[in-house]
Amino acid sequence: MNKSNKFSPEVRERAVRMVLEHRGEYPSLWAAVESMAPKIGCVPQTLLGWVQRHEIDTGARDGVTTAEAQRVKELEREVKELRRANEILKLASAFFAQAELDRRLKS
Repeated sequence: MNKSNKFSPEVRERAVRMVLEHRGEYPSLWAAVESMAPKIGCVPQTLLGWVQRHEIDTGARDGVTTAEAQRVKELEREVKELRRANEILKLASAFFAQAELDRRLKS
């Protein structure tokens, strides 16, 4: 499933900054998010996700940062690629070993 990025990074940053600046005026984070979301034009759950991601990335909340998650993704992709290459090399070596045995039997 492909996520569409309807909002630019600048809009996201501004929205998160607005929530964090006005958070003290509301009884909870959710109340602040519900108040700000219509002004940005998104649903509150989306804005809450942005705020939580910002808090994780800045260290205010526990979790895997965006940079760490990206690094893990890249490493997983590399491992998959290396495993595929390794499998091809195993098949090729088995093929050539069999060809060598066949050549020796014929001579």
